Amino acid sequence: MRTLILAAALIAASPFAAFAQTQPAAPSAGVRAMAAGYKALTVCSALKNAEAAGGARTLESIEANELTGIYPELDPLVRGMPVEVGERQVSVPWDEAMPPRVAVFSPGRGCAILPVGWTGESPGTVLPGVRVNEPFVVADPRGNAALLNEAVEGAFEGRYGEGANTTAVLVLQADRVVAEEYGADFGVDTPQRTWSVGKSLAGTIIGAAVQRGEADVNAPAAIADWSRPGDPRAAITLDQLMRMGSGLTSDTAGNRTDALYFGGVGIDEQATSWPLITTPGTRFRYANNDILLAVLAIAPTFADHPPAELFARLGMYDTWAETDWRGNYMLSSQVWSTARDLARFGRLYLNDGVVDGERILPEGWRDHVSRPSGPQPNGEQGYGATFWLFNKSEGIPADAISANGNRGQYVIVVPSRNIVIVRRGEDPAGKPFQFIPFTRDVLAALD
Repeated sequence: MRTLILAAALIAASPFAAFAQTQPAAPSAGVRAMAAGYKALTVCSALKNAEAAGGARTLESIEANELTGIYPELDPLVRGMPVEVGERQVSVPWDEAMPPRVAVFSPGRGCAILPVGWTGESPGTVLPGVRVNEPFVVADPRGNAALLNEAVEGAFEGRYGEGANTTAVLVLQADRVVAEEYGADFGVDTPQRTWSVGKSLAGTIIGAAVQRGEADVNAPAAIADWSRPGDPRAAITLDQLMRMGSGLTSDTAGNRTDALYFGGVGIDEQATSWPLITTPGTRFRYANNDILLAVLAIAPTFADHPPAELFARLGMYDTWAETDWRGNYMLSSQVWSTARDLARFGRLYLNDGVVDGERILPEGWRDHVSRPSGPQPNGEQGYGATFWLFNKSEGIPADAISANGNRGQYVIVVPSRNIVIVRRGEDPAGKPFQFIPFTRDVLAALD
């Protein structure tokens, strides 16, 4: 196991013209501030969440993994920025005239990035829960162990994408671990950022609220800023948000929400301000804001039923849902979790939302999140409600669903085969992991 980017003619003729044309513009203050925020939050979460899970990370490991191959405009800046680690916070200087960017750790809540220029008191802490992780049973696979081992090893050796950086693989079959392997500097007690796997976790938290009678996915999303008479966004339903069908504007695919993720802007300050651009339910547009808004819509339920309550019920004690500095959960991305905890999450869907005889999710919720109703994306996968679908993939059962995240995070659930496949990575930009062939090979080995 491995613990293991005429006047015109005179200007063109100038000896300085070529020099002026080839010199890249210096990064703006906004870009530098974002880079520093990215580094402060990433280092804080990676270090402090690992410590909370009983593990350990080093700055060298984080720089070689989480901080390598990131967004091209931030990558060279992040590499050169110094970082200072304190007991409860991480700071990164970025401008001589401005305070450093600061991320603050709260036990039980992970880290939050503070606004640019913050000089106030740090947010309050949250008491940690009791960690009583349920051990997994390890067993031989029901199938071809050699072929399974070949697929797992191939994930680490570049067979499923040259340059991809696999940090963990775990395969659960019939509630038993039949394969588990980790890259250098990673292990069973190493939480990683889930990126957009957090969207599927958000859909599950919404499902639990539906089961308790505290949410209705077919009702308009309860967003206070949309409640003024005549606001057309008031008609957007919770389900349309979960299916990326809100009809709201987004500037890029995924609508990069850097100001929220790394800039210190609150979700309730920005995510609610996007205007409608098409009729809700008629266009698929993958957008972080849709899930941020869906979670904000059920935020009143968190006083009595925070995300940590559901994680604890599933035995996911090494999982932390981080927030913005105002306390809004950033469940479209900012969740840190271990491979084993994500396997426990997948197991909930194998069991159709039941844990130890108790129904956590509504009956048929698995069918709901895996139903491709409404507009669909182009590409290799369809989309349900916060989950991706394998309804276009040969060799993979049609009931298979997946939670996908940036930099190679995948939780693949195959109910008809009673299998969960977890692959964690820190894949550099432009070096994706080919998860569909990998899934196909793992399933073939477990026939």
